[in-house]
Amino acid sequence: MTALDFGPVVLGGNVFGWTVDKEEGFRVLDAFVDGGGRAIDTADVYVAWIPGNAGGESETIIGEWLASRGRRDDVVIATKVASLATRKGLSAANIEAAVEDSLRRLQTDRIDLYFAHRDDEGVPQEETLAAFDRLVRAGKVREIGASNFAPARLRSAAAIAQAEGLTPFTVAQDQWSLVERGMEVDLVPTLEELDVAEIPYSSLASGFLTGKYRPGTTTESARAGKAGGYLENPRNVDLLDVLDDVAADHGVSVTAVALAWLAAQRTVAAPIASARTPEQLGDLLEAGRVRLTPEDVAQLSAATEPVSG
Repeated sequence: MTALDFGPVVLGGNVFGWTVDKEEGFRVLDAFVDGGGRAIDTADVYVAWIPGNAGGESETIIGEWLASRGRRDDVVIATKVASLATRKGLSAANIEAAVEDSLRRLQTDRIDLYFAHRDDEGVPQEETLAAFDRLVRAGKVREIGASNFAPARLRSAAAIAQAEGLTPFTVAQDQWSLVERGMEVDLVPTLEELDVAEIPYSSLASGFLTGKYRPGTTTESARAGKAGGYLENPRNVDLLDVLDDVAADHGVSVTAVALAWLAAQRTVAAPIASARTPEQLGDLLEAGRVRLTPEDVAQLSAATEPVSG
């Protein structure tokens, strides 16, 4: 069980150094914390996919903001290891080197939540968990998490941690939204069994669940292609009508309803969502004030119910 308080929504840091520069990033971070936000998610690989970048750009912007504002104690910082080309995998040596890189870029002495960004089956889980445990015992990391892990690997990690007295994974991070619900079949029951909290990424499906992507419309965005692709499924188009109705009933945005649906799921501590401008934060933070009824949740869930098989 996690002891971390993630607030109403976790701010996704993958836009910093990509679609958001340092100056605008500072404005977004200021507005987020001033508006009641308490957690920021990033990774060492953010944003290495941009030509000319080496990775660590997001952590660097966040670190410069933390240092300039003196707000380290006001936020929960989550970052990740395993995906950056120059710090790849979950060997003990790589984890120990990568955490020092992240601490330096973030300009802090501890990381609140340190994720294995993806599984590494080439390294014994005993080695990986022991390395994470040493970081916790040294005070460099408060809790550890697992992102994109299969249920069986989460179970084996939990068994090893318990048998060897090591720090267990307390938080998971996986793709989950009203239009990406595959994890509900096997992964969610595993998280419940292990008492692991979930902070889902892509919770707005690349912007599709903001409601701005509609049949016959064109939207300028770095993620427009992926978001627009959801319109190819008639169930997702029908979902937009349900979202519109629930949002109107509560007098809130479609974005807030989509995030509130995730927050209503038993294993979810808080959804992750990003913002390119301070103005976009209003809808994200509004989700924390929305109280969906059981009927609202059931209606939304039924629109895109996953099929097990």
